[in-house]
Amino acid sequence: MKRALAALLVVSAVLGAAAWWLTAPQPLAAGALPPHQADLANGERMFWAGGCASCHAAKGAKGDERLKLGGGLALATPFGTFNVPNISPDPETGIGRWSDLDFASAMMRGVAPGGVHLYPAFPYPSYARMRIEDVLDLRAYLGTLPPVAHRTPPHDLAFPYNVRRGIGLWKRLYLHPGPVIELAGADGEVLRGRYLVEGPGHCGECHTARDVMGGSKLDAWLAGAPNPEGRGTIPNITPHEEGIADWSAKDIAYALESGFKPDFDSFGGSMVEVQENMAKLPAEDRDAIAAYLKAIPPHPDAVAPERASGAESEGGG
Repeated sequence: MKRALAALLVVSAVLGAAAWWLTAPQPLAAGALPPHQADLANGERMFWAGGCASCHAAKGAKGDERLKLGGGLALATPFGTFNVPNISPDPETGIGRWSDLDFASAMMRGVAPGGVHLYPAFPYPSYARMRIEDVLDLRAYLGTLPPVAHRTPPHDLAFPYNVRRGIGLWKRLYLHPGPVIELAGADGEVLRGRYLVEGPGHCGECHTARDVMGGSKLDAWLAGAPNPEGRGTIPNITPHEEGIADWSAKDIAYALESGFKPDFDSFGGSMVEVQENMAKLPAEDRDAIAAYLKAIPPHPDAVAPERASGAESEGGG
């Protein structure tokens, strides 16, 4: 009996140590940052591609107010409520004291200063696919924006989702920096579009359905998803007949610039802000996004569209 108990304790200790190791935060190493001269213009480009203001500025902010990134937006999800943090350069309540390495680790590894897992409501699974130079340029650009003194409340999550350590295991399952879609022989424009869509643009975070663990179903990439805001669906944007097969690349690029779809309707829901962000990108970036969306595998709708009572496509795609 004593031997069995001792063996059980040893096995438990080994399993506990393994679990602790498997779930450990893995920030970037101190030497991971390359020598780099910040390009503020490219940082601004990444800012709009990433839609930073859509979550981190005050709800309904317009004009220069969208550059005040004090956070506070509450995101209600099946896992609980995530309160969007302050990423302004305020040193007390924002990220003003973060180093470049701190910022890059948060963006690309989902690890906050001090070695704490960030929740993937912050779309770092997409940002992990970014070039580190673009991340550093974004960091430099954010440092030029107005500091906002605003302390956001903690997330309101039920057990077990409030145990951050468990995110380490989630990352092992879903945090992969490689491209989602292999495009052998693709030209530079399509590859640029892949980078923008799969990386900073994080389009898959809304347009791809998730499994029970909250990970994206990559075998149905961009084939639509339930609306995270709770009403309607986010549309299929693959070149399938149930998606945007009848949109030309020019149609897609023009819609991202103007907000008008080829059927003379306009974007609605959360896609309105996405389009406004995309309109600030150079035309060649919108053209690249369009080229990529026409080049990816077509998929039928991953979820049944809800058309009753005007609930169709809150994403408006």
